[in-house]
Amino acid sequence: MKDILYCCTMVDRSETPDASPELLSAFGFELSTWKEEETGEIRHTLYFQEEREASAARDLLMAKAEEFASFGCVFDPIECTRLKREDWAESWKLHFKPMVVSERLAVSPSWEKFQPLPGQSLVLLDPGMSFGTGQHATTKFCLVSIDRFIAELKAKGQSGISLLDAGSGSGILAIGGKLLGCTRVDAFDIDPETLPVARENARKNGIRDEDLSLAVSSLSDYSPDIRYDIVAANILSSALIAGKEKLLSFCQPGTFLILAGILDSEYVRVKDAFESDNCRELFSAKEKEWRGGAFRIGG
Repeated sequence: MKDILYCCTMVDRSETPDASPELLSAFGFELSTWKEEETGEIRHTLYFQEEREASAARDLLMAKAEEFASFGCVFDPIECTRLKREDWAESWKLHFKPMVVSERLAVSPSWEKFQPLPGQSLVLLDPGMSFGTGQHATTKFCLVSIDRFIAELKAKGQSGISLLDAGSGSGILAIGGKLLGCTRVDAFDIDPETLPVARENARKNGIRDEDLSLAVSSLSDYSPDIRYDIVAANILSSALIAGKEKLLSFCQPGTFLILAGILDSEYVRVKDAFESDNCRELFSAKEKEWRGGAFRIGG
């Protein structure tokens, strides 16, 4: 493995900067976002194995600058830099801190000494170069919803609970579900580089390989052999709408369907699309520019 990462960095001058990470990730970029608290400046960094890939990303973003500006995303300046891997690893530790999801669940990076409450499950996580630390509003909404629905199913006496994590990234939702008591947890992501990170995170939490199914797949190609009690899809709103029929094929009457990765301005369109197909909204939550929604199949 090379000791150097090649980066494309940019200052975010967008009208709605919270939308920018989703825009950049839609191009398949691995990225991190930092905010300078004193100045309020937001900076995104894209990571690459080869220098030419960083240069190509810069050229692409500059070529699409006018298109991005038309819907409020502005990056200026855009520069190519180099970064030592150990420097990248240390930078995560400054921004990823323990988080309490509920009295039943907390998330912490493995390098922090965090003591969970009695009876509280703790997800230990190293994000690697994958999305999902629990800090982002969309991931947090999914965790809170998964925790709530597992508790509800257990309260009704259901012993076997199945969960599907669609777009698993670091594996945080799948791991959280497993620690909270799901008897079957499946997860998939279109990016093959996320799976080793998710697998290692699962092992850090004492989850055996055979107890968590991880697959490389697109939403359209994923074909499980069951329908799930809980389905969580933390992906872009356009992909949620385009993949609606596929997502619903993973469900059965009574399934809890959790949808996130949605800008608040786009939520009504997503909600209407799913409610037109026998889904009832149970609740939604907004944080900054993001909104997630939880639905029940069959009303």
